[in-house]
Amino acid sequence: MTRDPAPDAPVIVSDEPGSFPRSVFLERHPALIRRVRDAFPYGPGQRCALDALLEESTGGVIEPLAADAPGREQWDAWRPEHFGQGWLDAPFLWAESCFYRKLLDAVGYFAPGPWQGVDPFRPFKLAELRTAEADEELAALDRLAALPVEEQAAALLHGSLWGNRADLGFRMGSAGGATDGGDSPVIVDDSDTLWELLPTGAGNSVHEAGHTVCLVADNAGRELVPDLLLVDHLLRHGRAARVVLHVKPYPYYVSDATTSDVLDALRHLTGADGAARAAGERLWAAMGGGLLEVRAHPFSCAPLPYADMPDDLREDFAAATVTVFKGDLNYRRLVGDRLWLATTSFAGRTAYFPGPVAALRTLKSQVIVGLDARTEQALDAATPDGGWRTGGTHAVIQTRVGP
Repeated sequence: MTRDPAPDAPVIVSDEPGSFPRSVFLERHPALIRRVRDAFPYGPGQRCALDALLEESTGGVIEPLAADAPGREQWDAWRPEHFGQGWLDAPFLWAESCFYRKLLDAVGYFAPGPWQGVDPFRPFKLAELRTAEADEELAALDRLAALPVEEQAAALLHGSLWGNRADLGFRMGSAGGATDGGDSPVIVDDSDTLWELLPTGAGNSVHEAGHTVCLVADNAGRELVPDLLLVDHLLRHGRAARVVLHVKPYPYYVSDATTSDVLDALRHLTGADGAARAAGERLWAAMGGGLLEVRAHPFSCAPLPYADMPDDLREDFAAATVTVFKGDLNYRRLVGDRLWLATTSFAGRTAYFPGPVAALRTLKSQVIVGLDARTEQALDAATPDGGWRTGGTHAVIQTRVGP
């Protein structure tokens, strides 16, 4: 195992002028609150609560949750020392998670009453599935079905990697490997190692009844659909005997997937034609038969890295053939939301994880590990402002088989 060159690194906070985290709090979050207000006819109490959250999160300190707030006991265990800090001074991951938790409180998501359980982000999620682009992506599956199975696998993996750029993934096929000069948007490609963990037919053997894949989902909508199509491929071709899909127990970070979003995505597939409809029907049946299980562990919404996961979740991941983490937020939690050197070992940062682990991630934040020095230098030369780290234009497929 490569020795981790950076055993520690500064925790990312939001106080640096011009930084990405600061723009999230001072630009993205205010815009989001406005969108949520406009998306629903919330009453005066909810609108006042949203206004108060906007004022608190852009210029105040992090106030504790109300004493009777559902889940207060969890937050009391999840580093409560950050309550009372300025929003820009607390760890970015913790403060951002707290913002979304407070937004749900503001709109009455948890409180008894008519707005209980109403997802404030659902209109944005559903809108992604009701576009011409979404229909075109499903139509691409008919063309994909004509390719050899190995090419289908590579295309579906890249479709899952790029999320709502799924059609790009289908076109890329197996040609999306990394380069040493930053010419390819996939700057680390361990897909061969991932497929070695998931050979065709491995899940069909009676001796491989425990051949389970855990997929920790990221976004709903047009990103969740290619994730589900990848799951369908794994089950259909015996690369997995069973898939456990981890989603969020409640709405989180605008677009993070919940069980309701999984059902919306499945209905999107089953309501289509051709190969998309067939995949949706297989997935629906897989859920009914226990081959595809959806789980929503409370820690999925914790403001903490996965290194702090509870024992029951650790046991789930330990039993899997491989756990695949999707997306940027899950990546931050997997390796730690710190200012690591880009050449820090991915294997070193995930050595705590109880089994083989992979990350499919488009880069949308500062955190990155596992690059070689030449790739980092080429990327920095091409985009001196570091935009390659946050713009969603580059991606990684990183896999660690063992310690």
